[in-house]
Amino acid sequence: MNAATIRMASAGKERFAVLPIVILILAQMGATGDNGALSLATSALTGDLGATTSEIQLANMIYPLVGGAFMIAGGLAGTIVGWKKTFRIGTVLCAVGEAALAAAPNMAVFIWVGRVLVGFGASFMIPSVLGLIPLLYRGGNRAVAFGCIGAASGLSAVLPLMLGVVMEVSGMRVTFLVLSAYFLMVFLVSFRLPAIDQKDEKLKFDVVGVALAATGLFLFLIGLSGISSWGLITPFEGCPFTVFGISPALPLVALGLVVLAALVLVEPRVERANGIALLPSSFLSTPQVLAGLAANALTFFFMGAQSILMSPYLQLVAGWTPVDVGLISIVTGVPTFALALGIPKLAPRANPRHVIQIGYAAMAVALGIMGSSVTIDGASAVGVYLGAFVAGVGAGTVSSHASNIVALALPERDASQSGGIQSTMRNVGQAIGVALLGAVLLFGITSTVRVKAGEDAAISGDVDRQLEGMTLNLGSDREFEQQIAGIDMTDAERRALVDIQAQARFESTRIAYAVGAVIVLLGLATTPAIKITSKQESLQGR
Repeated sequence: MNAATIRMASAGKERFAVLPIVILILAQMGATGDNGALSLATSALTGDLGATTSEIQLANMIYPLVGGAFMIAGGLAGTIVGWKKTFRIGTVLCAVGEAALAAAPNMAVFIWVGRVLVGFGASFMIPSVLGLIPLLYRGGNRAVAFGCIGAASGLSAVLPLMLGVVMEVSGMRVTFLVLSAYFLMVFLVSFRLPAIDQKDEKLKFDVVGVALAATGLFLFLIGLSGISSWGLITPFEGCPFTVFGISPALPLVALGLVVLAALVLVEPRVERANGIALLPSSFLSTPQVLAGLAANALTFFFMGAQSILMSPYLQLVAGWTPVDVGLISIVTGVPTFALALGIPKLAPRANPRHVIQIGYAAMAVALGIMGSSVTIDGASAVGVYLGAFVAGVGAGTVSSHASNIVALALPERDASQSGGIQSTMRNVGQAIGVALLGAVLLFGITSTVRVKAGEDAAISGDVDRQLEGMTLNLGSDREFEQQIAGIDMTDAERRALVDIQAQARFESTRIAYAVGAVIVLLGLATTPAIKITSKQESLQGR
């Protein structure tokens, strides 16, 4: 038996430290609870701040957009200055951001001050959660600790229900103040984290890598989200600028991908020169790491799909209250918590590849059930709750191993730093879910209404021409009538347009769910790369 194996055997007998994981779970719950609160606030944002569906989509996306752009940097910062310091910086920024959301006088402040600050806070806090685990836990305890963090997404389902009650009783602003106090509490209890053995290395911060990663991710995600409001090829009215006469959405996506490709080319040289890089070569050269990162991204892509498709439809079209929507979080959260924590604890020898494959299949089935539950003027409660439960089964199953298979395949320092890129992949996945499926939804509603209105003999050509310049939002029949109130038309034309829009939002929502299910299933193609199933095998294989 070699020395590494002896150390792992000894570590396997260590008592599991409860207090540190509770503190880390509280942080993870806060981040997930923040997203849940925003989903619950859809009606309040529309009524109190006059938000459009595009603005709600942007508010949902800006947190993962900022987080996705800077979380790799947060992982690098934690490696250089210390994980506990970056953890505390993150919790303070989140607390300030939630307070800004509570005080926001309009959607511009809500999005560009409050949501941006929370995103920056998360870019320090969440990589620190994942970065601390490899330093605090070893062997089987590490797998359980990662499972606990995955389970935190399920446990945090309690927060939306509680926040939904607060929102219904006291309003949106008090709800975000409660979240601000929550993050302040996490900051204070973080001083109870134990000392960790983090080597004090004089390492250079990868400024070039951070600039390239932030720029590339920002351009890619902004372009993707702009499809619904700017147009795919032909620019919509209100499009801020054009590129050679076409919508800037796809050019920004392409430019973002070019910048990210440059990042991949530059980073090996930075790593050789400085001994550390924003994107270590081991992340890209290890197939199992890439499969684990894909699992992180797809789990949160799935959550993004829920936040942009299910919650807005239930509140804006079906008329569900924040408490009603909060109950769905419980139905999703219980199986997420049970499986994310239970699988590594009760089935430690389960093959991670098979576990993640089952999770992907369950998530795709859940999206299918949710899509089928949508009706023209609402949703089937039975279908919604069944889909939510199966969603929890899928998310919990994938979360039980997604982070650990990354850590298993990397050296210890890279495993700790991987918290940044894992968090980035989660946020990029969530942002893509919101942006891509939101684009399918809103672009589908707008284009379908235009096409069907043009084909309907009861609608005049003049009304058709005025519709050409509008981007239509997801909403109730009454909200649609308000949106088209400025168009001069007969009552018969108005009734025909309302019927067309109701059918368009129904069909577009179902198509968006189907697109989401297909993307989740594509994750199965990455799973054959998952081969290392224990840290001992990883060490012996080096």
